Amino acid sequence: MIRAKKVRLRPTEEQEKQLWQSAGTARWIFNWTLQMQEMYYRFGRKFISNNDLRKHITKMKQRPKYAWLNHVSNNIAKQAVKDACDAYKKWFDGMTDKSRLKTEKPHFKSRKKSKPAFYNDNIKLKVKTKLVLLEKVGWVKTSEQLPVNTKYSNPRISFDGKYWYVSVGIDEEQPVQDLTGETLGIDLGIKDLAIVSNGKVYKNINKTGKVRKIEKRLRRLQRKVSRKYDMNKEGNRFVKTCNIYKLEKEIRHTHRKLANIRQNHLHQTTTEIVKTKPSRIVVETLNVKGMMKNKHLAKSVAQQKFYEFKRQLQYKCEDYNIELVEADKFYPSSKLCHECGHKKVDLKLSDRTYHCEECGYTADRDYNASLNLASYSA
Repeated sequence: MIRAKKVRLRPTEEQEKQLWQSAGTARWIFNWTLQMQEMYYRFGRKFISNNDLRKHITKMKQRPKYAWLNHVSNNIAKQAVKDACDAYKKWFDGMTDKSRLKTEKPHFKSRKKSKPAFYNDNIKLKVKTKLVLLEKVGWVKTSEQLPVNTKYSNPRISFDGKYWYVSVGIDEEQPVQDLTGETLGIDLGIKDLAIVSNGKVYKNINKTGKVRKIEKRLRRLQRKVSRKYDMNKEGNRFVKTCNIYKLEKEIRHTHRKLANIRQNHLHQTTTEIVKTKPSRIVVETLNVKGMMKNKHLAKSVAQQKFYEFKRQLQYKCEDYNIELVEADKFYPSSKLCHECGHKKVDLKLSDRTYHCEECGYTADRDYNASLNLASYSA
């Protein structure tokens, strides 16, 4: 199996400039490829091949206007073209072939909002003791040691708003796990992140004092920078000062801190569930898109990161050879009585305790749902 390894880079000032230039080139080539595909589509044609676009870029580099493309590795442009073509083709195939899964149309990458990242050729990636060789950047220090004398796949360099990272895929042997034969049902919620049928309840990290304190500080910083913008308004435009840049940098770092706390909590939760080594895990299928339309729930749903929870659980189950089952979207796990199977049609969202009028069974609403999921059969 291929396992990802992500390590922080410690570039010099000169190396960091080269990293930014490489990330900017990758973004520009990606956007240029999408624009070419759009133009081709408007003229009634279907799709420009990956090779044709690469040949066009090679000719562009010979022109003085695009000489700056030669300052970075040619593999960065090649991979950016491939990424854009793959994304566009998936959307195009979904539009033309009704039997295929529809995907969202790829968007142009923004210099301000998109994550800076680029590709490094896996053959040219070399590793020494806490050093990694990147194309046209040189030997860059790393915080941790990357595995040596192994084959690397899909190396990517990215920036998370504060630090640069290199991530690579490394082929590892999959260990054989002794599973217990148990089936676990997991009910995801807003009050608590996950309620498991074995009785474990994993809290909502967003309700802890630590996260609320950081969120409060974030709101204050956002109000502060808003006042700075109003103070420096000149007619219809805003003038950015050094103080505004400093505040915006602090806001970005605060957002990053919150995202890391939530991501870490998801990893800890999913790892703990999988390490119980059940043979089968059943999770509910949530209509997240519909839940996001509810103005009272949208923020809480977004912070819980249900899709990321399921994604992590999926690949960790594959590592342990655990069967992961998604219950049918219309399976009424919350409305069914676990004891007698009676369906309570008038159950409201405010009813936190499930009480069955037929057999008198009483339990926590979410725990009852997790038990029903554990006994689910497709």
